[in-house]
Amino acid sequence: MANASLPSTTVVPHPSVSRPIRSAAPPPRLLHSLGDANKSVLSLMANAHHIFTGGQGQDIAVWDRHTFTLKTSLRGHTGSILALELAEEKGWLFSASGDSTVRVWSTVTFLPVYILNPYLETGAGDLFSLAWNPAMQIIYIGCQNTSLQWQGFCKFQLDRRAEEQCGSGTSTPTRKVHKFFDSYPQYTHRPADLQANNFSMSPSASQGALVGTNSLINISATNVIDSAHFGYIYCMALLPSTREGTGHLAQKPGQNYYLATGSGDETVKIWCCNPSGLNMMHSFDCQHGAVLSVVASGETIYAGCQDGHVKVLDFETLTIVRSIIVQENVDVLSLSIMQSDLYTCSANGHIHRWSSSFDCTASWQAHDGIVLSSVVSCSSDRKSFCLITGANDGFVKVWAIVPKAEDNISQLREVSALISDSDVTQGDTMTYALSKFVSIPSVSSDPSHREDCRQAAIWLKKGLNQLGAQSALLPTHEAGSPLVLGTFHGTQGKHPKPRILFYGHYDVISAPPKGWDTDPFIVSGRNGYLYGRGVTDNKGPIMAVACAAAELLQNRALGVDLVFLIEGEEETGSTGFVDAIKEHKHLIGNIDAILLSNSTWISEHHPCITYGLRGVVHSTVEIASGVPDLHSGVEGGVAPEPMFDMIRLLATLMCGEGKVAIPDFYNCVRHQTEAEKQLYDVLSNVTQKPASVLSSRWSEPSLTVHNIDVSGPRNSTVIPGKITAKVSLRIVPDQDLQTIAQSLVNHLRGSFDKFGSPNQLSVSIDRTADWWLGNLDGPWFKALKAAVHDEWNVEPLLIREGGSVPSIPYLEKEFGCPALHLPLGQSTDQAHLPNERISLNNLSKGKSVIKRFLSIATNLHSPTE
Repeated sequence: MANASLPSTTVVPHPSVSRPIRSAAPPPRLLHSLGDANKSVLSLMANAHHIFTGGQGQDIAVWDRHTFTLKTSLRGHTGSILALELAEEKGWLFSASGDSTVRVWSTVTFLPVYILNPYLETGAGDLFSLAWNPAMQIIYIGCQNTSLQWQGFCKFQLDRRAEEQCGSGTSTPTRKVHKFFDSYPQYTHRPADLQANNFSMSPSASQGALVGTNSLINISATNVIDSAHFGYIYCMALLPSTREGTGHLAQKPGQNYYLATGSGDETVKIWCCNPSGLNMMHSFDCQHGAVLSVVASGETIYAGCQDGHVKVLDFETLTIVRSIIVQENVDVLSLSIMQSDLYTCSANGHIHRWSSSFDCTASWQAHDGIVLSSVVSCSSDRKSFCLITGANDGFVKVWAIVPKAEDNISQLREVSALISDSDVTQGDTMTYALSKFVSIPSVSSDPSHREDCRQAAIWLKKGLNQLGAQSALLPTHEAGSPLVLGTFHGTQGKHPKPRILFYGHYDVISAPPKGWDTDPFIVSGRNGYLYGRGVTDNKGPIMAVACAAAELLQNRALGVDLVFLIEGEEETGSTGFVDAIKEHKHLIGNIDAILLSNSTWISEHHPCITYGLRGVVHSTVEIASGVPDLHSGVEGGVAPEPMFDMIRLLATLMCGEGKVAIPDFYNCVRHQTEAEKQLYDVLSNVTQKPASVLSSRWSEPSLTVHNIDVSGPRNSTVIPGKITAKVSLRIVPDQDLQTIAQSLVNHLRGSFDKFGSPNQLSVSIDRTADWWLGNLDGPWFKALKAAVHDEWNVEPLLIREGGSVPSIPYLEKEFGCPALHLPLGQSTDQAHLPNERISLNNLSKGKSVIKRFLSIATNLHSPTE
């Protein structure tokens, strides 16, 4: 394996969804300005050849994209043009108006094709928004009367409409009576009719308004959801998006489509689209004024609100993951997406560009009025892109936007390339996928990488799905990284299938460049090893297990259900993990055994199985004087200093023999058996370390003072008013977690009380994890041991670890089943350190061990079944 390397065709994206922020990034270059300063631009749409603009006038202006000249005007509406939408595959332009009609125009001949009258005619009010579903050939309409309406244009729907019209025996007038435009002065007491003609219409406009009877469509009552919102439906977007720049232009067979609608009731609602209509799935309460604009990219929905906020909504987990404050109390009236960039258009004429980690990368004064509309469009050769914006200053402006290589995150996000014959052979799937996985810097400890963590979860969910699992994202706490749940369903045999849960984590520790020989977020292969942050902890093992299951599934040899449960905050204490498991336990199902691979061997050459972990109690100790910091030259020797109290207090935790001095601390520690002593002797010969050292690390409790922090400027002339220390205890079988935690608190408080100090003590338990000890005599452990032996042709070493994995003892108790720990990496893998690596041989053989284990496990049946 020494000459193994990654495929040469691997595309290496920028390490993060956020490019490096430039403090003075220039705005996009203004290519051209179009329009009439006397007319507001309310709506925009563009294709490769034309720009279509609608405003307070009744016409739609058609501008040539190449010459920036007015080509023609589309006439027929009798009210303002409030929304435009394209059906590219049909060559149609839809326009919605304040005259309560939707008109369909040919983008080739510029002639009218259809006129749509909404249900209730003019009672629908202004038609604010449109969205076209190309797969179902349906146009959706958001109305002022809070209804959501739609009309299909497939042959079946149009034929049925024609039959209904013929069956009624009535003809449809060329234009319906409008309660305002066709009204008479109030003193005449005459009802509105077509003869009133209160609006001025040129001859050409009249001709444009008249189309054949067969081209007039009245939307049926069956195509309406009344009171879809409790406010005007200002905006809508289709998921997956078919807009330029969102990376999802291609339609896929069997693709599910959803509609997101935003309203004056401060909500965004998600509707499932089907040929017969819409079914509401979820409602997001944005709580920041009317939702005036909405755009979608992948699983993310952005909602622009009335008070200057943009809500970032995760479609997969149905949670609000972020709120971007563009400008306080300045309405966000339009949004556009260009790959990893979000463009927000505000009522003060400003446009802001945001990276996918929600950092503002550019801001400029684009218009001298309210920016009301925007759209991203590309040229016919797809080599250049532009952002087109319209405002109430009457101008349409065309801005050149250049998607830079580091921003082309679609290369990273698109899992269609995960297993592609053009990029990678089947044998390289694991390393190729790992290179993609590692390139997402999912550093859970850094808030600036919060979106990277979510994107890593989305990527993994799609990857598991493509490998054959049914996968989903499960929300954790507010603004937390989601869990990835994926299940590889095995073939049903004579007996009930065992269900094995594989636990892992997709988050990684930070990777400062210092000390690394290569970019930590670009996997590099050297001398049989893969280098990169997360290759051994824990992304490499995740991909090895996933590929093992996929290969068995492909060969119809998977006889178990393998359930992946991958979290995104293991490196920061698994916040929200327990609550999320309890909430979604019904989705996970019954579990017979738990498997993880989250550590390394004790040596470089001998395979191991980990059967024990210590527990941990993390605490914060704080002593404060209750007064501000003091000058030591003035108050030194007079004021009782919190630092002296802290030093004395921490000293009470240990006795002279290096033992923990908490009363009864060692009472319940399990004594070593003869078998364990012999095991430590064997491991001592392998590691060339004394057995007593290994025993101290693994099976004896300990106490550590991690740091002491002070308030104030840390100046040598200052007496700090508050001292904070971080203290942890490592516990072992059979110490009780809660008892030990309370004993620590009681000891600290009792010792401090004896000081008689006027300072105040505060002790808190920050987080805990119980110890774990596997069952070496159980059938699951024996199956894993046999799989390792058969693959490596050597008996695995049985080891314990001094660290803690909080989720394992919890999962064991929650699901009532044993846990197994199979490390894949070597002792020199540098987890959490610069130049983290994993051996290609270990990765490959680890995958084979998993395949062997899953095959053996097929015959292990749950005792309850």
